[in-house]
Amino acid sequence: MAWAQESTDPAAMSSPWSGSGGELGFASAHGNSSTESFNGRLRLRYADGDWIHSGDLFGLRSSAEYTETADDGTTTRSRQTTANRYTVSAGSALQLGEHRQLTATVRHESDDFATYDRQSSFGLGYGTRLIDTERLNLDAQIGPGVRRTHEAETDETRTGLIGRGLFDLKFSMTENTDLVNTLLIESGSYNTFAQNDFGVSVNMNAHFALKAGWQARHNSDVTDDRRKTDTLTTMNVVYTFK
Repeated sequence: MAWAQESTDPAAMSSPWSGSGGELGFASAHGNSSTESFNGRLRLRYADGDWIHSGDLFGLRSSAEYTETADDGTTTRSRQTTANRYTVSAGSALQLGEHRQLTATVRHESDDFATYDRQSSFGLGYGTRLIDTERLNLDAQIGPGVRRTHEAETDETRTGLIGRGLFDLKFSMTENTDLVNTLLIESGSYNTFAQNDFGVSVNMNAHFALKAGWQARHNSDVTDDRRKTDTLTTMNVVYTFK
């Protein structure tokens, strides 16, 4: 979940709601083989006095259709899901002063193709701004939490304490081009989960932008048939309301 930053734009301050209202990407290929891929994201932020509430919803789904040939030479077309993941998170932050906050966050993830097909976490933390210049901002949150996971292969559910860190960087390259990077780390006794989201966004007008993104996700404790790191590259259209 991205760091909630207080806007200084007078147009944005006229409404308590803000955020990148929608982010959408879709790819489809047809011919000898057929593949379809969809990813979408919704981010919302609501300011109420000294409180800032935020939400983040992400979904990824892809499938492929292929031809199977039987021993007698007959062929059939089959479709298989190759990715099915969604993440929902929410948080509240109490402003203690300029760029200082006490935070509470919850996150739930479901992934049909991961060792941990379900992960849920809750964390408390302290947030502050580490770098604050005209073009570069770096915010951080750190604190304790608790995580509950379900392992698909063994049907085992485990609960344990974690340390949670969130680092959010934004660099304004030009007036209409921003570079953003968000790193989330949840580390416990049996697994360290880390997710890094990097993106370059180019504004087309006040509300629409094109965004190229690269995501890397890492779990330190996985089964032998799974890779520890997954990556996702996207090219999306983003709608922002102010």
